[in-house]
Amino acid sequence: MKDLTGLFNPKSIAVIGASSQEGKVGYIITTNLIECGYGGNIYPVNTKTDGKLLGLPAYKTVSEIDDDNIDLAVISIPARFINQTLEECGQKGIKNIIVITAGFKEVGGEGAKLEDEMAEIAKKYDMNIQGPNCLGSLDTNTPMNASFAQLSPKKGNIAFVSQSGAMTVAILDWSVSEGIGFSKVVSLGNKVDVSEIDLIEYLATDDQTKVILCYLEGISDGERFLEVMRRVTKIKPVVILKAGSSQAGAKAVSSHTGALAGNDSAFDAAFENCGVMRARSMNDLFDYGLAFSKSSLPTGKKVAVITNAGGGGVLTADKIEDIGLELVDLTDQTKSELRAVIPDEGSVENPIDVLGDAPADRYKATLDILLEEDDIDSIIIMACPTASYDSEGVGNAIVEAKGKTDIPILVVNMGGPTFNEENILLRENNIPVCVFPETAVNVLKALERYHTIQSEDQESCIDKVQDTDKEEAARIIEEAKQKGRDALLGSEAYQVAKAYGISAAPIILATTKEEAGQAAEEMQYPVVLKIASDKILHKTDIGGVVVNINSKQEAEDTFEQIMASAKEAHPDVVPDGVEVQKMMPKGHEILIGMLRDAQFGPIIGFGMGGIYVNLINDVCFKLGSGISDEVIDDQIDSTKISKLLKGYRGENPSDIEAVKDTVKRVTKLTLDFPEILELDINPVFVYEDGCSALDIKIKI
Repeated sequence: MKDLTGLFNPKSIAVIGASSQEGKVGYIITTNLIECGYGGNIYPVNTKTDGKLLGLPAYKTVSEIDDDNIDLAVISIPARFINQTLEECGQKGIKNIIVITAGFKEVGGEGAKLEDEMAEIAKKYDMNIQGPNCLGSLDTNTPMNASFAQLSPKKGNIAFVSQSGAMTVAILDWSVSEGIGFSKVVSLGNKVDVSEIDLIEYLATDDQTKVILCYLEGISDGERFLEVMRRVTKIKPVVILKAGSSQAGAKAVSSHTGALAGNDSAFDAAFENCGVMRARSMNDLFDYGLAFSKSSLPTGKKVAVITNAGGGGVLTADKIEDIGLELVDLTDQTKSELRAVIPDEGSVENPIDVLGDAPADRYKATLDILLEEDDIDSIIIMACPTASYDSEGVGNAIVEAKGKTDIPILVVNMGGPTFNEENILLRENNIPVCVFPETAVNVLKALERYHTIQSEDQESCIDKVQDTDKEEAARIIEEAKQKGRDALLGSEAYQVAKAYGISAAPIILATTKEEAGQAAEEMQYPVVLKIASDKILHKTDIGGVVVNINSKQEAEDTFEQIMASAKEAHPDVVPDGVEVQKMMPKGHEILIGMLRDAQFGPIIGFGMGGIYVNLINDVCFKLGSGISDEVIDDQIDSTKISKLLKGYRGENPSDIEAVKDTVKRVTKLTLDFPEILELDINPVFVYEDGCSALDIKIKI
């Protein structure tokens, strides 16, 4: 792990490119350091200095400074001078650098070359370089504002890491008006050296940080990201807003799995795998962040709702059910006690309607009763600004209730000025406040999900897969490579599947009609014949697939017919032959596939198979790396086809254990062979006993 202490708590700082001219970046950085109350030495560096700058002793070069313990240099000079200056910093022993200057990789050409040289200098001197092309960093505890942001946030326990400097400035400006505090704010820039992974790993050890929020446009190292996040998310929550798209979906369009995955499936699967909470908007990012920074975690899904408006209660109930939480069933005793404090016109069912004229003591009494109920995991309190609403009194009642319990209490105040003072009171007492019920339920789901993440201790189930022949699979794949093909023939794919214990309908490649007839005899009838060529994509369209063949003579005649049809349709293609495959009895049709993401490796897809797979789009993706039995169970259960597999309307259940075993074996195969780019098995027939893969496509 990189030691980034000097980036956030330096004993002294050199500002290279400091300026006395208002509006200049070097001026803003220097004045920010002075005005934030930074307690260490500040050394302005400017080649044109006359010895003083903004009341501080100034230097022409960093080597002139009579201090051999400078922890941090903040650099804002033209790009062409940066690397020479970094060499001077290295010789001076400065280990932490923030390069504000733009004009590097983001502009290409000479800028990219300069950035490559910068990376080499970082290695040469064992430096931590943040940037280039960044806003800088802030630490409210040191305190230190080594940035050119115009405003400094108040102290808090949220760390915010952003790849966008503009986004960082906007958030800082917004946070001041909203009263949101930060422990640290970091602008990543081009990530020439210090990455988001380094920062998150460091922030996991930071006592002043309770939750880590990130705005990212890319992940530096997928494998290391997963390894670090699996550790960090056991310590504190990490919430990431990922902008842009995965590389996987853009490249993979040749299989059902690739078409279904979409551009973002890899990040969804990777974040879920390593415990990262994914935000879908800036609102989500900070709603989640504020909740994690203030609230305790629910230990279950059961929610009690208090409202003074029936409509708000209905919206909340709908969202709770939709998102996978539960409205708690109140005990008869609890409902009896509630009837004593809520008028008959209200409701003691959950959501509990205390009515629009509810005084503060009705809220207080209702809360006191609910806090005695053992089965409640969290409470949402909702209010509309009626004419009789006592904002101050209700706020105090909620704060008092919060002091009596460890369960999360979230407040939804649906309005504006009426709630200003109450909202301030609630937030000061670490009670999250939302404007709309859907937001509160989303936040509560994030809190509940993180509690599950912290308590999960799942082990990869792939190492337990036995009876695989990696050498045989490697031989088949290598032979296909040697022949210059980027996809396996169906017969080759079957052999690879067989080597990994994946149950599949047998396929034999025949190069003559006699071989086709012999293969058909060996398999027992009926059989299917189909043209074997990786260059003919739509085999059915050219008469390249014939089903339900029931004799040796029919198989031989069909061989000649298929070869003739292929030659007529594709005279420039020489097929590898005709594949003879055993026809299998019908079963429930599923799809099992894999799409290899450039950053995170195999993404495993499971869902409904057959001819309607792309139309119905009933598929769930999980990351292959570290996949567990529990994750595979969740993957299957999250699809509609799972209801058919479990037995629907009196049908006998299918062999789900065989399906799970197939998912594991496909995952192991694709983890063992990085050269497999896509794998698509559609359909797999699932029976009451066992399953059988029919059409296997493997792209290498």
